[in-house]
Amino acid sequence: MSHKLNLSWLGVFAMGMALSAGAQEKLADFTTQVPLSVSGEGPWYRLELPLAVQLNARQTDLSDVRVFNADGEPQAYALARATTQAEDSRTLTDVKWFPLYNSADATEHAPSVRVQSSANGTLVQVQPSSQLEAGEEELRGWLLDASAIKAPLQQLILDWTSERDGFQRFTIEASDDLQTWQSWGEGQVARLTFADERVEQHEVGLPGQSARYLRLLWETPQSAPILTSAQLQSSRSLPLPLVWSQALAGSSVKAGEYTWQLPMGVNVERVQVELNQPNSLAPVTLSGRRDSSLPWQPLSSGLLYRLTQGGQDVVQNELQLSGQTVQQLKLTVDERGGGLGAQAPFVKFAVRATHLVFLARGPGPYTLALGNSTVKAANLPFSTLIPDYSAAKLTTLGKASVDGGVTASTTAAVPGVVSTDWKKFGLWAVLLLSVLFLAAMAFSLLRKPPVKP
Repeated sequence: MSHKLNLSWLGVFAMGMALSAGAQEKLADFTTQVPLSVSGEGPWYRLELPLAVQLNARQTDLSDVRVFNADGEPQAYALARATTQAEDSRTLTDVKWFPLYNSADATEHAPSVRVQSSANGTLVQVQPSSQLEAGEEELRGWLLDASAIKAPLQQLILDWTSERDGFQRFTIEASDDLQTWQSWGEGQVARLTFADERVEQHEVGLPGQSARYLRLLWETPQSAPILTSAQLQSSRSLPLPLVWSQALAGSSVKAGEYTWQLPMGVNVERVQVELNQPNSLAPVTLSGRRDSSLPWQPLSSGLLYRLTQGGQDVVQNELQLSGQTVQQLKLTVDERGGGLGAQAPFVKFAVRATHLVFLARGPGPYTLALGNSTVKAANLPFSTLIPDYSAAKLTTLGKASVDGGVTASTTAAVPGVVSTDWKKFGLWAVLLLSVLFLAAMAFSLLRKPPVKP
């Protein structure tokens, strides 16, 4: 009996293997198929997935992304995506700040300073390089000491006091030696009184690079405020760059409330609201949810504006999020500022870029496939896909790109899926019948009376 049972279980195992082979994925199993072109040295190729292509996926985590060769064989691949671990690695650090003074008639030049620092580079004292007469000095900006932070800087958060409310605009420069400075763009914070309420904006985005020191120089020196707090948000891992969607139209059911439906659930990091009308000012709250059956959850709030100052438009039209997965957005506007109009403004949303690396096997050309709600994730860790893997090695790989733009060719029907499903059902039926037959056999043998000697 033991011999017969062993043979039967071998048969069941063989059928299970056949089921696995019969269920192998095919290109026709995916609704969207995008031709790829490759360049550089293989056999590994790196592809930055365009957002317009990603939005054809049927699974938020991109478990349904695959690459096939010309013979329809799936290729081994790995994905680099933003993860919750990257979010958890963010750190907020209070930093020291030192005033930068210039003479009143030398505001076109950056202040020259003498510094005293500790052995590890931490600033102890910052003074003008030349003696300024009493009453001649003018506050031009502030020097921030970030030498204790050993990670890329992502955000600057300031607090200040000033004689009057308004916008504070300044340039941001970075340095490691206090001699050579690199421009990091412009920053803008605001404190306004609006409809008997205080509206404040304290955060300024940074480019995600490391630096020991930051220099903030006000465009209008006489308006430079007194800082009361300076914080820097950093991350141990350098985040992937942001990629932006096309403009998305929305709808408005009632005054001051606008909604948008995203093509699929995505991990949104920023939202940009189109402000067409000059002199728009709108305190807003942004909410999101996965689908209509769930309650709205607050995601972000802030002050959006497009104001004309000195003949130029001053614009703040972005809201920063934490990468939550949403498919619907709702913007609630405090209309005491005049609102944003009866029609919903267009919005763009940004997500972290996704990089795919595949190991080219078999003949090209290669095809990117996605759009299947039932398949399981098949991506490998980078260390498995690429021997002696390192982040630096990624930059040396060959490159793949979407051939002919980001327009995906979507199949109208997937006939291969139907035939494959019937095959799977048949194999499962045979497997189930075999198990039932073995169970009946075992039960019959157990009930059979023992043979008398």
